[in-house]
Amino acid sequence: MKGTTVLTIELPIAVDANSREVACDRHPLRAPKLSAREIEVLVSWILNDSKSSVCEQLYISPGTVNTHLSRIREKYESVGRPAPTKAIMLARALQDGHIILDQL
Repeated sequence: MKGTTVLTIELPIAVDANSREVACDRHPLRAPKLSAREIEVLVSWILNDSKSSVCEQLYISPGTVNTHLSRIREKYESVGRPAPTKAIMLARALQDGHIILDQL
């Protein structure tokens, strides 16, 4: 269009498959080191409607689910990527490759 200015932004992104770090120029997204069980609980919680469903699926107590989720949140906080809500935890799981959109 005549007289219209279009602003585009290009962000160089690099993915290191070994460390699962995603870098966006000067702002790296550091993935916390989650255990296999923490990833299993996280993915199950994201894919289920309730924590009780996670308990049934993984044969663990509600307290254990809460403990895993608290530790996952602490680990994300420790790398500067807080995840206080389920929606943000989903975003973090997608960013870090723990879950893909086709699973949702």
